[in-house]
Amino acid sequence: MVQSKKILLLFYLLFIFTFLSCESLKTSKPIMPIKEYEKMIAGRLDADYVGTARCLSACHSHDKIKQDFEASTMGAQLSKKSGMPIVDCESCHGPGSLAIEGITPEKVEQDRKEGKQTACRYETLIDYKNLPAQALSLICLKCHTANATFNLHNWNAGMHAINDVSCSDCHRVHEGPDLRVKPRKMLDLCYTCHQEIKAEFSLPSHHPTHEKKVFCTDCHDTHGTLNDKSLKEDSIKETCTRCHAEKEGPFIYEHAENSENCTTCHSPHGSVNNNLLTVQVPFLCLQCHAGHRTSTASSQLERKGAFYTRCTDCHSQIHGTDIPSASGSGAFTQ
Repeated sequence: MVQSKKILLLFYLLFIFTFLSCESLKTSKPIMPIKEYEKMIAGRLDADYVGTARCLSACHSHDKIKQDFEASTMGAQLSKKSGMPIVDCESCHGPGSLAIEGITPEKVEQDRKEGKQTACRYETLIDYKNLPAQALSLICLKCHTANATFNLHNWNAGMHAINDVSCSDCHRVHEGPDLRVKPRKMLDLCYTCHQEIKAEFSLPSHHPTHEKKVFCTDCHDTHGTLNDKSLKEDSIKETCTRCHAEKEGPFIYEHAENSENCTTCHSPHGSVNNNLLTVQVPFLCLQCHAGHRTSTASSQLERKGAFYTRCTDCHSQIHGTDIPSASGSGAFTQ
């Protein structure tokens, strides 16, 4: 009896330990104390906000950064003409009183005459170079949330965020008038990380991305989705039929393996085979279907020929059809 109680107690303790361990795994934890994290993305707590005009006049009055920023979408919001002063330098860089302390117009003018650029104390601002990717993105998400201009409600659960990619890895705030990546420049940007996809697009049969006719964002949402591979649509077939509508169906006679997943037969980015096929015909078809003779000829050579002929020479409507074959069955021949 005593032994049984000990065993029950042991199982009870083991259950409690396992339950608490699982609960701790499901609980989100900050990467550092919350107050330290807030200080990291908000800037020095002992500094004061001084306004964009003072920041730019003190350090950047003769700087190219100022000119590029004023030409950007965010810079336009700083303009008095816009009537929307919702963004300023300190929104991203933190309060700047310590950074420009001791810098006067006279000092700036003297440095200009001496051929020097007046430098502010950057170390008192938010340390962008040493911020983790999630903190960098959080600075942007303070404004660009789901109820703002951009649809970013899936960002934190997206593959880019999970793999430590931040907003500034793709968007250069100070480098030009348009903060969005232009489609014709997008491919080179994506290739900086996705080298294996670059190799696939260089294969003989490929989607015309190098030709600037198809872009990565035609299929993928770079800011994240709930779908696999950040696809814009709920399934692979729905994504493919955005362009290949004639393959969508529904058909009376459907090729079952192709009804949901086009990648059963096709490589989405590139292939050494025609039509982006993963394996050349007829060997692709023979992976699922048994071969058959194409004629009643008795010669050994012609019997072998059945297995080395393109199936699509006869079964031309391979994705599906509404017309039965000559035999009355759905053989995808017409």
